[in-house]
Amino acid sequence: MVTMHRGPNWKISVYAGDHGVPHFHIEGRGFRASVAIATLEVIVGTVPRPVKVTALDWALVHQAELRAKWEELNP
Repeated sequence: MVTMHRGPNWKISVYAGDHGVPHFHIEGRGFRASVAIATLEVIVGTVPRPVKVTALDWALVHQAELRAKWEELNP
């Protein structure tokens, strides 16, 4: 697992050996979601709205980095 970004009470991570469409995880105490890198749509799980908005704003700017890390960790 590589943490790509940390918010106050949450983080965005990309996992090695993961499956499915290229995605990242938004995780915090009591919540976890998988988000497709290409579309920034939540695939599985839930995230509190304020965290989701902030995390997806960050992910939009850093989509290429997220994709590159996914490809590095999941060849």
